[in-house]
Amino acid sequence: MYTHSKQIITSGVPVQRAKKAVVMLHGRGGTAADIISLQKVLKLDEMAIYAPQATNNSWYPYSFMAPVQQNQPALDSALALVGEVVAEIEAQGIPAEQIYFAGFSQGACLTLEYTTRNARKYGGIIAFTGGLIGQELAIGNYKGDFKQTPVFISTGNPDPHVPVSRVQESVTILEDMNAAVSQVVYPGRPHTISGDEIQLVNNTILK
Repeated sequence: MYTHSKQIITSGVPVQRAKKAVVMLHGRGGTAADIISLQKVLKLDEMAIYAPQATNNSWYPYSFMAPVQQNQPALDSALALVGEVVAEIEAQGIPAEQIYFAGFSQGACLTLEYTTRNARKYGGIIAFTGGLIGQELAIGNYKGDFKQTPVFISTGNPDPHVPVSRVQESVTILEDMNAAVSQVVYPGRPHTISGDEIQLVNNTILK
């Protein structure tokens, strides 16, 4: 089993000059450079962009629906790494309410898991095809108040990795924690990010 070394690619506006930042988390088998390439289509022009790279290109070894202990220590290491990135951004003077998160697939699951375990007012949370992590969701892990943070969660129906039922379960938990959630389910959409999702996120979360 593995843990993650701290490798972070940055892009966008230099953090010293930026008023906002985004933490971008790639999917299984992907890279930090892959997810950063979304800056061509997402409205990230004013942001400092941070994209950590997972060891072995995977944040945790098994499905996000597997028992959590099977995904350890990689999962805890991934959550800690995201926490380090957030702390680094805050240390540069950007407050939590100006920090955004965006992830795809495994990165979307990690995005939701990190932010829901550390709920507070963030700039916005974008989970392209994702849900909270675990065979059963450990509600006791999810604490705090999102204070109406806008959240976008999507999936396809059916999706090979992310069942609609888990997305709905995750949405309920986030809404109970005072997040403003938009959920979109695309019938028959392959496991990818569609143009429609990009447009929706640009018009709601990143406007």
